[in-house]
Amino acid sequence: MAQFMLFLHVIGAVGMGFYVVLPALVGRAAKLAGAGQAGLAEGLIAGNRIAQYFLIVQLLTGGYLMSQSDYSVLWMILTTVLFLAIAAVSGIMTKPLKRIVSSIASGQSATSHISKARIMSVIVLLIYLVIIYIMQYPMFE
Repeated sequence: MAQFMLFLHVIGAVGMGFYVVLPALVGRAAKLAGAGQAGLAEGLIAGNRIAQYFLIVQLLTGGYLMSQSDYSVLWMILTTVLFLAIAAVSGIMTKPLKRIVSSIASGQSATSHISKARIMSVIVLLIYLVIIYIMQYPMFE
C-alpha cells in the first residue's frame, strides 16, 4: 500500500509541475494583445484549478506516507506549512487571473493584475522548489 501511495504522491508532484512553467506563462501575457491576454488567463485559471486538484492528492498521499514512517516533528511541520503556503498563494493567485479576463472584457488595462499574478506565481515556484528539496533531502530525520 505504501508503494502505491508513493506512486500517487509522485504523480501529484508531477501534476504540480504546472507551477514550474507558470511564471513564464504569466510573463508571456504582458506581451499579448487584449483578447490574447484574456484567453491565456482563462487557460491559466484552468491549469491552476487542475494543479490544485493535484494539491489535494499531495495532501492525502503525503499525510498517509508521513504516518507510515518515523520523521521528526520539525520536518513534518515544515513540510505541512510549505504545502499550505503553496495552496494558499495559488488560491489567492486565482483572483488576479480572473481580473485579467474581466479587465479585458471591460476594455481596461490588465497590467497591474498581470504583475500581481506574476509575483504570486514566482512565490509559488520558489516554495515548490524548496519543498522538493526538503522532500529529497530530509535533514530532520
